This record gives sequence, C-alpha cells and structure tokens, in this order.
Amino acid sequence: MGRDILRVQADATPGVVVVTVDNPPDQLVDAVFFGALVRLLDRLDADRDVRAVVWESADPDFFLMHGDVAALARVPAGGRPEAGRPNIAATTLDRLRRARYATVGALDGAARGGGAEFLTALDLRYGTARSVIGWPEVAMGILPGSGATARLPGVLGRARTLDILLTARDVRAPEAYALGWLQDVVEPGELAERVRAVARRIAAMPPASVAAVKQVVEVAERDPDGALAAESLALDSLMGAGAHLAPMAAFLSAGGQTRAAEADPERWAAVMDAVVRAGATATPHPASATAPDPGGDGAAPADA
Repeated sequence: MGRDILRVQADATPGVVVVTVDNPPDQLVDAVFFGALVRLLDRLDADRDVRAVVWESADPDFFLMHGDVAALARVPAGGRPEAGRPNIAATTLDRLRRARYATVGALDGAARGGGAEFLTALDLRYGTARSVIGWPEVAMGILPGSGATARLPGVLGRARTLDILLTARDVRAPEAYALGWLQDVVEPGELAERVRAVARRIAAMPPASVAAVKQVVEVAERDPDGALAAESLALDSLMGAGAHLAPMAAFLSAGGQTRAAEADPERWAAVMDAVVRAGATATPHPASATAPDPGGDGAAPADA
C-alpha cells in the first residue's frame, strides 16, 4: 500500500474533519498528491455529515512546496494544446472550491506554485508571520496551471494578480493579509486552534445555507447580474424546505428583534448563539433539504 499522505482525523465537533498533508521528503504537489486528493474528495463529497474541512501540513517549513519541476522538465516540446478542457489538476482543485462544505487552510511556512494554488482554492486561509506564498511559473517559461490565473483575480483584483504572477515574487504574511488572501495572521501556537474554531462555527450552521451561500458567491464571481436571480432562487428553496423555522423561532424567543437585545453586544451574541444551536439541530423538509445549484453547476464535478 502507498503511504498515507492525506491523514484524516475527525474533530471532537461533529461535522468537522481535519486533513493533514504529509508528502515527504519535499512536500511536492505531484501526481501522488493529486491521486490521494481525488480519492479523499470522493470520500468527503459522499459523506453528507461533513460540514467543514480543515487543511494543515505536517511539514515544518512548507504547506506544500510547489509542483514537481523535475517531472515537468522532462515533458518534451512539441505537444499540441487541448483546447477547451481544463487539466486534471485544475479540475481537482475546483472541486474544493465548489464543495458544499466549507474548507479552511492553515499556513505556517511557505506555499508556492501548486501549493499556493491549492490554498487559493480553499474558502478561507489563516496564517502566521512565517507564511509565504508565490507563483514562480512565469519565470520558468510557463504560467500557473492549476487555476491561479482564474481564481486570483477574484481574490486580489486584476492589477495585483498581474503584479504577483508576472514578477514571480514572494508575498509575505502582512501583504497577504492586507490583500485579503489571508483572513488573519496569528501566532504559530494559536493557528491550529484558530482554524478549528472557524470550522466548528461554520459546521454549526445549517449545511444547506452554507452550500447555498457558496454557490451564489461562485455565480457572483462570473456573473454579477445573474447572482441576484441565483440568490432569490436559493432563498426560496431554503424557505420552502423550512430551514428557517426553528432558528427564526429561537431568534425571537431569545430576544431578537427587540431594541434592548440588539443594542447590547453581549445580549446580541447570546441571541445568535441560540439561533446557531437551533439551526444546527433543525431538520428541513426532506423533499428540498439540499440547496439548489443556482449556477447550474454541480458542487463536486464528477470528471475530476
């Protein structure tokens, strides 16, 4: 049997899964890694209890180093482009982006090339002062081939994406945070608990609502006008499933929609805690418990 390079552990909180990436000796984004990732995504996508997945690294220096340059250097010139189809690496990472569950990355070290592309495909990323990302591909005569040129403009904007990709420079933690690529920068000893806390909070939310928000945001990135219709469709579907009944009743019962509770930050936090507890245990109508795909695309493409 091959080595277990993606170790999966269930968190104490139901619905939260922690994946540790361990691909020694160099933590490369290679064929072995992608094979393991496809198999794991098949498992995660099939498990309806999964609500949030944390991704962290066993390597002290790299989340993932980058793609296997030695293997790429053996590809001879003269190949003909295959028009109209993204490669297997790009489609596999797109499964992370489109998954119905939330994905949260922990970066305490470097992630360049394919490693940075992997993290960019996640929903949220948290780091430390040691965090470094970069895309060296242009300097090597190619371009990022696992989705960076497609995804980064939505995170950074066009000019900043070009600045980083065309110069092949490193981006360190303060800049990554200022650009919105990192959601926060914390002390190394606090990182593991921080990403788990975020995942646990999301896992406590109604899963159909989480999936619907991700789907509508995906539509908005490529079709802002169409996102309004997608949003309305998702809202109608969730309310038709009755997903709102228990949490909204809890909201009103806990003091929501009163001036006294909503003007007091502590009381407001208590109200929302009650709402989250109610939503986590509510069971929508089975006929429409799953949010629709408002963009017309599946949450996890089968061809990856």
